[in-house]
Amino acid sequence: MDLMQFFDMILHVDKTLGLLLSQYGVYIYAVLFAIVFCETGLVVLFFFPGDTLLFIAGAFCATGEMNYLILLVLLITAAVTGNTLNYWIGEAIGQRVFTHDYRWLNKEALHRTHNFFEKHGGKTIILARFVPVVRTFAPFVAGVSDMTHARFQLYNFTGAALWVVSLVTGGYFFGNLPWVRDHLTAIVLVGVGAAVVPLALGGLWKFSRKILKR
Repeated sequence: MDLMQFFDMILHVDKTLGLLLSQYGVYIYAVLFAIVFCETGLVVLFFFPGDTLLFIAGAFCATGEMNYLILLVLLITAAVTGNTLNYWIGEAIGQRVFTHDYRWLNKEALHRTHNFFEKHGGKTIILARFVPVVRTFAPFVAGVSDMTHARFQLYNFTGAALWVVSLVTGGYFFGNLPWVRDHLTAIVLVGVGAAVVPLALGGLWKFSRKILKR
């Protein structure tokens, strides 16, 4: 298998995890650790799978092909350390990220996450875990915004634990149901919507209150 084939399998891990598991055996834990670490730790890899990866991995735990507890510990560690690296990168670059033209950085996603961060503060680190793209940029923006390391790590660990445990456990109990497997993409989109819609409604409520006070 060449590098491009492997990369394509990673991007479509919801369909290829079984094949990866059969080819790499116990090393699949290292592969999954690397995927989660890179998605949360490197802003250039924001397109890596996250939610579907955790859900499908949980389904394989239910069949006994992977160990549930080992997977939880490894993926929570990957999510925490990935976010920490991303925070350090943001802290090192600082505010010049908004004025310099970095070709490796998606400016639209950066500004979207920054606005999200301005509205919701530190809890963005927790909420963003359940929002693709924002999940990758949130720790970077936290570093740019000079959030203290201790405060960041509190939100970081809490968000990582909630994200990994909820999705892996959901996959463990429901991932092997035929209807769920056939409609996984739609289910993930509904899950993302369930996370985003309350935030959007909360923002609209605050905005409407400001307008009414004028």
